[in-house]
Amino acid sequence: MTDIQGLFKQHCVVPDVINTAPSELLNVQYSSGVNVELGKELTPTQVKDKPIVKWAAKENEYYTLAMVDPDAPSRENPKFREWHHWLVGNIFGGDFNKGEILSDYIGSGPPKGTGLHRYVFLVYKQPQKCDFSKMPKLPSNSGDKRGKFSISKFAQQYKLGSPIAGNFYVAQYDDYVPKLYAKLKG
Repeated sequence: MTDIQGLFKQHCVVPDVINTAPSELLNVQYSSGVNVELGKELTPTQVKDKPIVKWAAKENEYYTLAMVDPDAPSRENPKFREWHHWLVGNIFGGDFNKGEILSDYIGSGPPKGTGLHRYVFLVYKQPQKCDFSKMPKLPSNSGDKRGKFSISKFAQQYKLGSPIAGNFYVAQYDDYVPKLYAKLKG
């Protein structure tokens, strides 16, 4: 049995991102064949494509999934905390095809020389279907309006409570990062 809460605290995801660690492990698998394991290092090349994410979803419930980097532009100087890489709301019964993409997936792009960044996946159970019409819808080629996001404030605003499932990895610069930046506008 993995100590999810202990690792979230050990890596300071609690309190940097959330106040309460989730109790359930979120299964995150990339097409590169890599699985996210709590706190293990992956490369930006390994996580460039949108992963498959699974948790113990109930079929008649709505969920929100977020992926955030609290270490933007670096852990020592997190002035853009949190930069959100992915945000999907109203996921019905755990089926992403029945979710509302608020910010499409962007892989890890830690700037050169900034060390390891934490990339945190969180799933929240929504009390009901949410109205996200005031949220900007960001495509995967837009870095606009992604910095200074707070998943905790977002969860509070939409009455999502604490996350029910989560996972995270760490990554640092590799030679894929300039290719990622070249795709981003704004």
